[in-house]
Amino acid sequence: MAQTNVSIRIDEDVKRDAEALFSKLGLTLSAATNVFYRQAVRTQGIPFPLTAVEADPAMRARKEFGEAIRAIQEQSVINGTSDMTLDEINGIIAECRQGSNAG
Repeated sequence: MAQTNVSIRIDEDVKRDAEALFSKLGLTLSAATNVFYRQAVRTQGIPFPLTAVEADPAMRARKEFGEAIRAIQEQSVINGTSDMTLDEINGIIAECRQGSNAG
């Protein structure tokens, strides 16, 4: 198989840290880069999850709250409680709390 050169720009510290890590794994930087490319081709994507980290904690909290509300709504349909009033739900919660305090 014919070989070709790839030139990339990377932060000096990242390169040094990566080389140290790959050395512990018995790989050169070139070999590790080849592993990355081969796995990307094999999986037809980036071979690890890419996530966006929200810098704003309030944004993350709103997202998590929305996910929790959706989960509760889905579960209420499954459990047949979607037609219950808030007072009925609060009554069940109060009963559960009394039961757990009694034990």
